[in-house]
Amino acid sequence: MPKMKTKSGAAKRFRAMGGGRIKRSQAFKRHILTKRTTKSKRQLRGMTGVHETNSASIRAMMPYV
Repeated sequence: MPKMKTKSGAAKRFRAMGGGRIKRSQAFKRHILTKRTTKSKRQLRGMTGVHETNSASIRAMMPYV
């Protein structure tokens, strides 16, 4: 059997954590940030985990993660 390809868009957006969970970056921090408070922008920093309901579809896009 040939190797399965990883979706390149998913590879740019998701990484695997040590325990096997998938991490993603936070949304809503690209533009129109003047109306947001400093606290809300600060809380959008860093990475967060993917919800369990979406992890199966992401694993299908990234078979070797």
